[in-house]
Amino acid sequence: MAKNTADGDTIIIKKYANRRLYNTQSSSYITLEDLARMVRTGVDFQVLDAKTGSDITHTILTQIIMEEEANGEHMLPVSFLRQLIGMYGNSMQAMMPPYLEATMENFQSNQSKLREAFQSSMGPDAFTKMAEQNMAMFQAAAGAFMPGGSAAPLATQPEGKSDEIDALKAQMAAMQRKLDELGK
Repeated sequence: MAKNTADGDTIIIKKYANRRLYNTQSSSYITLEDLARMVRTGVDFQVLDAKTGSDITHTILTQIIMEEEANGEHMLPVSFLRQLIGMYGNSMQAMMPPYLEATMENFQSNQSKLREAFQSSMGPDAFTKMAEQNMAMFQAAAGAFMPGGSAAPLATQPEGKSDEIDALKAQMAAMQRKLDELGK
């Protein structure tokens, strides 16, 4: 998945004692967020301790995951984390890294296939169609709770309700854009 830079080399990042990260290719200081962005775009890098020269890439990548998890981007369930911690020191510990790596590669392959199948069967505006269907269901459900018992069309909704529906539509459109970005 990782790709090399234009000149074919892995980017070397040096970490100094003051916790600053230095990109030797761009001759600039960077942040963990910059490294996360590099990972997401497939740029290959190696992080070295500036003093000892030892490879600390694993530690830095783990730190990025910890920051993502701490910032509310929970992707790792507590039960998984407990099981993972329980594997340290276990006789099966040596088998876990290749197993997890193969599992992640399989997941990514299936994710691509699922995305392709979804787009070919439902088309590129599938999420828009689902949003329209969800809005229709929402209107029908809202109509059940309105005086008179039936959902009025959007054009005849009271002013306050129309504003609420417009706000919901805007939220759904924003979610659609985010989903489209994730699908790319």
